Amino acid sequence: MEIEFVTSPDYNFLAHFSEKYNIPITGDTLTIPASLGSGSIKKIDLAPDFKLLVHDYRLKEEFIIKRRPAQSHFDLISIICHSNDELVSLSTRERQIKLAKNTEFAIQISSTDLDSVIRFPANTHIYFTVVGITARKLKSLLNLKRPNSIIQTILDNKPGFLFYESISPAVQAILRQIRNANEDNDLGLFYYQLKVQELVYLVFKKLLQRESSRHNPISRTDMDKLLQVRTAVLADLSEPPHLQALAKLVGLSQTKMKDLFKQVFGDSIYTYYQKARMEEAAFLLRQGDYSVADVGSELGFVNLSHFSRQFEKYQGITPKKYSSGE
Repeated sequence: MEIEFVTSPDYNFLAHFSEKYNIPITGDTLTIPASLGSGSIKKIDLAPDFKLLVHDYRLKEEFIIKRRPAQSHFDLISIICHSNDELVSLSTRERQIKLAKNTEFAIQISSTDLDSVIRFPANTHIYFTVVGITARKLKSLLNLKRPNSIIQTILDNKPGFLFYESISPAVQAILRQIRNANEDNDLGLFYYQLKVQELVYLVFKKLLQRESSRHNPISRTDMDKLLQVRTAVLADLSEPPHLQALAKLVGLSQTKMKDLFKQVFGDSIYTYYQKARMEEAAFLLRQGDYSVADVGSELGFVNLSHFSRQFEKYQGITPKKYSSGE
């Protein structure tokens, strides 16, 4: 199964999916028939310039979503929250890139002139939320007197911007509330408006905390290379990243690679690696199948005390207490 579309002001994913696979839409919801899988896609118009699309389904076949860049610039900002419980792959320009466990929870804020391809294996639980909002509406919502350069870039809706943020527990909670909402009443629209505005608040609160720096437009080629760098960094969390090797791998200078990576992901390559390392440690400890020593060793720590200090620095709790659920 495949959906390919060109970003435009009047594009409607729900109607496109309905027409291509001959599935009726009831109200604002398309229910996946048993012949294809299970679940639903829901589209909610929060306002004329503010829309929500909730993907929550499982398909029997591989599903590929190809977003092509807008043919002309228009006022729309895309906020996509990927929160799949299973591994998926993301690619640009047809190059497939696996998302590791610790990157499957990610928020992407981007302009409409970038393309992407998301591949979901058959029988994967597909869950992601898309917020489409105009720069004018976003500016009105945020009402910032002193936005940093990152948020100003977004509000100006400049071509070629791309930023990623991790999904915090608070954001995860809101996404669950949106997914599980059964607000088929006169206050339903108000409920969704509140929840999505809360989601936007949390995302931009994180962006506001980033260091301000001059924005460099991201080309599709640069985007592809940055995702390759991220994948390489996350491929083996027991080994710290080697900048020279990464730069050679993707054909960028170290300076450009480091600057663009920090601009897009909000952290230096090494800090991103360390955070991912601790997220992976938390993931392994949650499984209950590994001791603290096993997890530390798996992630390349030769000193258990050092692992414990690093884990507490990033997670706010010792790995021993975390694994025991204290």
